[in-house]
Amino acid sequence: MRALAVAVGLLGSTVAVAQAARQADPLATRSGLEVGAQVARYIYDEPGIAKLSGNRLGFVGTATLAGESGLFGKIDFRESYGRLKYEGSGTMTGVPDLIFEVRALGGIDWAGAGISLSPYLGLGYRYLYNDLTGYSSTGAGGYRRYSNYLYAPVGLTVRIALGEHWVLAPTGEVDVFILGKQKSMLSDADISLSDVTNTQKHGSGYRAYLMLENGNLAFGPWMHYWHIQDSDLQPIGVGRRGMEPENYTREYGLEVRYRF
Repeated sequence: MRALAVAVGLLGSTVAVAQAARQADPLATRSGLEVGAQVARYIYDEPGIAKLSGNRLGFVGTATLAGESGLFGKIDFRESYGRLKYEGSGTMTGVPDLIFEVRALGGIDWAGAGISLSPYLGLGYRYLYNDLTGYSSTGAGGYRRYSNYLYAPVGLTVRIALGEHWVLAPTGEVDVFILGKQKSMLSDADISLSDVTNTQKHGSGYRAYLMLENGNLAFGPWMHYWHIQDSDLQPIGVGRRGMEPENYTREYGLEVRYRF
């Protein structure tokens, strides 16, 4: 019995040491909580129709669980806010614009000498609220808009040891667009129009990060991109139909994170 107890104790110690070693490996995906902040430049463009642009401030967070086998799972979120400039039917400044995103991801680490590859995939949801109520410089009325995207992220993080505990961690990701729903409160601008929800079925996105990591700290530049095609047509009043036109969204900025 004593020999069995010693064997069990040694096994437990070995597992604990292995887990601790993995947690300390700067090239491995590590369990823990991360929080951070980001600054960004934002451009939303409906070619020939309207454009929104401006600076944003955001907050990010990630909860990660990594197993001894190299498998890992993540839940991450982002919230970003800006007061943007509208250019279209006249101009308007100080337009409130909020983005919230949440994603569930799973992947695996493949480690080598001085480098690791971490492919992943998952499911993401992006929500945007934009408030153009009021009047532009030409007197045109605006309205509130709610945007919802469902998409599947497919990406790869590469970690490269640079020495002195520094790691370069570029990430590239393709966002496979699944479905979009756009609710436009057209009655805000014209009481003769009805509010409308349009469905978007075609689009694509991608994102990239170039992070530097050292211990619990990570920082670097990033960018997000979306191209969404014309939505379906829906009635917005007697004899009238409306759609969400083809649009492009570009965001780029800097991010810093700290791991607990």
